[in-house]
Amino acid sequence: MKDEESGNRLGSYLRARRELVSPAQAGIPPGGNRRVPGLRREEVALLAGISPDYYLRLERGRDRNPSPQVLESLARVLRLDDVERTYLLGLVAARPRPPRRKRPEHVPARVHQLLAHLQIPAFVEGRAFDVLASNAMAVALSPRLRPGLNRLRSFFLDPEEQAFHQDWTKAAAGFVAGLRTAIGDDTDDPRFVELVGELALASQRFRTLWARHDVRNLDGGTTTVHHPVVGDLRLHRDKLPIDDVILVVYYPDKDSGSDEKLRLLAALSQSGPTDAAHSESPDIPHP
Repeated sequence: MKDEESGNRLGSYLRARRELVSPAQAGIPPGGNRRVPGLRREEVALLAGISPDYYLRLERGRDRNPSPQVLESLARVLRLDDVERTYLLGLVAARPRPPRRKRPEHVPARVHQLLAHLQIPAFVEGRAFDVLASNAMAVALSPRLRPGLNRLRSFFLDPEEQAFHQDWTKAAAGFVAGLRTAIGDDTDDPRFVELVGELALASQRFRTLWARHDVRNLDGGTTTVHHPVVGDLRLHRDKLPIDDVILVVYYPDKDSGSDEKLRLLAALSQSGPTDAAHSESPDIPHP
């Protein structure tokens, strides 16, 4: 990933987060001719209680082993939440590791059986958000949930997927932040390199969000989507780790309007031909 500056991930992250903190948020009086967004390097250093020269060395990758105390101070100044703070500490804790043998991401047979029995939209995704398997209801909810497709690619490059989400802008920020978290220190993973490179070339919005270096856990939540046949659906989303993959399920509140619409969608999908992909896609190489 070329934007990581030849391995200077700590410096890239500090600079990106520094640019997102306004002087007012840091308690710095307004005024002066500010030519940079966010905080200046010397302001971060002052607020963190370190010398400007030392902070400059951190951003430029000349010192890659700051103490935990320094990192905690920087996390406070940069207004990092718990996930972002953990990510910052991990950038320093990461150490070179021997190359791992590539292996395919595999959906256990029992999970295929589970998908076939579930009456709600459910699918299995890999670390790079590749759809590895899905049931009929998932495909009825969104054709982009067929095995072999990639959720991030659909999200940023498919206009139908963008119209599907009620708040696409907010979801996009969370999705890219989730990708950052999923990548972790696997920045040389060929699958991630390929995906980030493709999206960076094809989507201005992705490039902007990727440059922010946001990180976030995508554990679940509630979302509203717009289905072209049954209309708006308010659905809860849960992500359940199973071995090396993630089972994702969508479900409405019981006896709600969305519950009724989802039952209608199930009936419509059963009344017509469907190849609702409950089979596994070809194995996707992963180190």
